[in-house]
Amino acid sequence: MIRAARGEWTKLRTLVSTAWLLLALAAFTAGLSALGAWSLDGRGCTGPADCDPDLTRFSLIGVYAGQVAALVLGALAATAEYATGTIHPTLMANPRRPIVLAAKATVVTGLVLGAGLLGVLGSVLAGRFLLPGKGFTPAHGYPLLSLTDGLTLRAAAGTVLYLALIALFALGAGLALRDTATTLTTVLALLFVAPMVAPFLSDPAWQRHLAQVVPTAGLAVQTTKRLAELPIAPWAGLGVLAAWAAAALVAGTARFLLRDA
Repeated sequence: MIRAARGEWTKLRTLVSTAWLLLALAAFTAGLSALGAWSLDGRGCTGPADCDPDLTRFSLIGVYAGQVAALVLGALAATAEYATGTIHPTLMANPRRPIVLAAKATVVTGLVLGAGLLGVLGSVLAGRFLLPGKGFTPAHGYPLLSLTDGLTLRAAAGTVLYLALIALFALGAGLALRDTATTLTTVLALLFVAPMVAPFLSDPAWQRHLAQVVPTAGLAVQTTKRLAELPIAPWAGLGVLAAWAAAALVAGTARFLLRDA
């Protein structure tokens, strides 16, 4: 397993796109989150009784951009070898396909967790320093963002896990579809197009049900206020995304094990 993981790390490290995608993941997550925090204006608020936005969630909004880099990395880890034909020497060097698959998943998860952690820490720091300047001060009843707060810690840690699960979802889809464009189109549609359908459903119950089953239900983990209004609980939402990732990996594993490269 260690040898296989080292091989997968070498392949990803030598791809120019890998470094750029990891940089984009961290930078876009932190940068857009900082923009989200900066865009809030609470200088006319007298306190939470007057206006009470979910400051933690606004400070982590950059995940919407960061997840694109995560899914592209996950997809390329699976499809790039099929596009170049290097999957054949990979399997000749290590014919134990389950080990190869486990190594791919391990390396991709580790890289995304690392970059995601940097992006999320940057997001929380940006919110901590920018929000007071926008009127959200402790004097007005708005505590500074801190990972010592249980809800903020859950939102931050959950966001890092969300990014890793998105990458695994794309990895599984890439192994199943074996084509980069098809994989990216499919995963992006599920992440961005499917949730946009909900407002067009006339029945509120169906809107709620759709929000509970799409992969982006995992973003509920970022919510720290008015939890009762969510269509799905925070950790349950992340569980929905984990189920999508597991299903994609099962489908990808089945094709990887049963079909020729």
